[in-house]
Formats: sequence, C-alpha cells, structure tokens
Amino acid sequence: MTVVAESRPQRFVKSPLQPPVTMLPTAVDPMALSLNENPFRPLPAVRAALIESIDAANRYPEFMPETLRHLIADHIGLPDEQVILGPGATGVMLQVLHAITDPGNRIVIADPTFEGYPIVSDMVRISPIKVPLDPLGHHDLRAMADAAVDARVVAICRPHNPTGTVESPAAIEEFLNRVPSDTVVLIDEAYVEFVCPGHRMDAVSLVRRFPNLVVMRTFSKAYGLAGLRIGYAFGSRDLADKLWAMQLPFGMSTTSLVAVAASYQAESQLRHRIRLITAERRNLQMRLRAMGIESTEAHANFIYLPAAGVCWRQVFDHAGVRVKHYFDGGVRITIGGRSSTGAVLTALRNKL
Repeated sequence: MTVVAESRPQRFVKSPLQPPVTMLPTAVDPMALSLNENPFRPLPAVRAALIESIDAANRYPEFMPETLRHLIADHIGLPDEQVILGPGATGVMLQVLHAITDPGNRIVIADPTFEGYPIVSDMVRISPIKVPLDPLGHHDLRAMADAAVDARVVAICRPHNPTGTVESPAAIEEFLNRVPSDTVVLIDEAYVEFVCPGHRMDAVSLVRRFPNLVVMRTFSKAYGLAGLRIGYAFGSRDLADKLWAMQLPFGMSTTSLVAVAASYQAESQLRHRIRLITAERRNLQMRLRAMGIESTEAHANFIYLPAAGVCWRQVFDHAGVRVKHYFDGGVRITIGGRSSTGAVLTALRNKL
C-alpha cells in the first residue's frame, strides 16, 4: 500500500513575538525540569478532595476499580468494558505487554523515544526493533509499519517524547492501515491535553475502527497527579477483555478515584492552567530563538534542543538546572513557571 506523504511543518518553530500576558503560578522547584512533571501543586478543588479522603486511608479500595473505570469511560465516551487502568501509562503498558506478548516477541519503537518503553519490554522479555526518527524529529511511520511485520507490538507516542512532535491524523490512519492486523498498536497520548484542537486525533473513533489499537493516557502530566500513579487505556472490547484480566486486585487506590472525580469537575481550571503552560512554552521558544537557539516543533509541556554541536550537559549541570539529556547530545526541557524559564535562559547566557 502506498503511503500518502503528509505535509511537514518547517524544521523549527517560529514563536509569536509577544510573551504571555498572564503569569504562571510559582513552580514548586523551578530547577526540576527533567521529568515533564506539571510543576504546580494540584488544583485547589483536587487538593481539598484528597485531604478529605485521607480519613479513609485505613480502608481498602474497591477490589476491582469498577467505579473509576466507569468514571473514565463515561468521560471519554466509551463503554466501561473497553477501558483498563494501571499505575500511570507506563504501568498500563506493562499490563498490555504481559497480556499480549510471549518471551522472544519483538516490539517496534522509535529511536530515541520514551525510556519507559525499553524498560517494560525488557521486563516481559521481548526485544525492541528501533527505528530512527526522521530529521524533523518525527516518527518514520512507513519504516515502523514495515518493521511491524516481524513484531507483536508497535508503540508510538503522540506527541512524541522527547521531541514534542505530532504526526497528522491522516498519517496515523494510513499507518494503522499498513500495520498487520495481528500486530497490536500502542499509541501513547500522555501529553494529549497539551495538543491544540487543530492537531488533535479522534482516538476513540480510531479504536472503534481498528481492533488492534490500544490508546494509553495518564493523569500524571496535564492533571498534575504524577505522584498518584493513575493511568488508563482503551481499545476494542475483545482486546480490553484480555487486558482487564491483568488488572491487579486492590491495585488502584481510593485517592485515585477521588482525584479523578475532582479533576473532571475542575476541567475549566485545568484548561486554563494548560493554556498558561503552553503560553510559557511559546515564550521560552521565542526567547531561545532570539538567542539563535533552535528547537523542534513542540506540542507538549516541554521543548527539545537538538545537539547542534553544543554540550548541553555542561551548560545546564553547571547552573544546577535538571533537564533530560540524550545519548545523541540533545536535551529535553520541561516547561515550568516564569522562574524556570529564567533559570534556563540564565544558564544559556552564562555558558554560550
């Protein structure tokens, strides 16, 4: 099947020439920019609900997290039976691989990609087929689909971690049509809330059309609940049944249910916070560009600086700014508050 070439954006994004008007709240630790955490404390309504739930900490949660499952399924518009839960998207992926692979199977992943993929693959004793990203920091979907012929699973993240790029919905659909129907496709949407509407993908519709597709999401990033370890995935009913069989009894805490319910009720506040974070991302990109520093296209709560002949480790380690370094010399920087942006810019001015 012929792959329809998608139009690509320019190699590097030109940020708007004005900083955001509204300032972000103060980050908890403006130097902690390596894990793509939401740097701000939970929303007030979520925090209040969590405090109130502490008095039930002596009791077990539901044996199987049916109530939390229903809450999430209802929110995304699918039957309960098509949703599974786990400790973050990484925990969900481990459950998926346990359910559908055997030792010796193979998984197709991009290179570089989220470091959790090879870790969980090693845990279930399957080996990776690594497909390099293209020069713009995008998945090479044609090559990944070709490699999937020899694999049980193929995993992509959208937006991609670490480059922050997204593949177009049309390219994703073409990719799903090319992948063998007996190969399971995992699409990791950990950062989906940061993607602007014009680049969003209708994942629920794709799951209805492609029975070999599983979409993973998390409450760790935009929702700011990384410490509570709440992840979920959805797929076809047949595939979800196999995955639910791996659901750990008492595996999702009472605080998980409380936090998700409160988060859904505070969606308008959450969207406002997301707008502030993405505005700060544009502000940082604008200021980096003014310094002659290039970054890849960004659709998440971080930016990625290619190696470009600069020793980023020396720059940021010297300033005490904790960012994520990669073997090819590139660096991923989580977006924090204005103080975090200031720390990044100061580190660069002092060393470049």
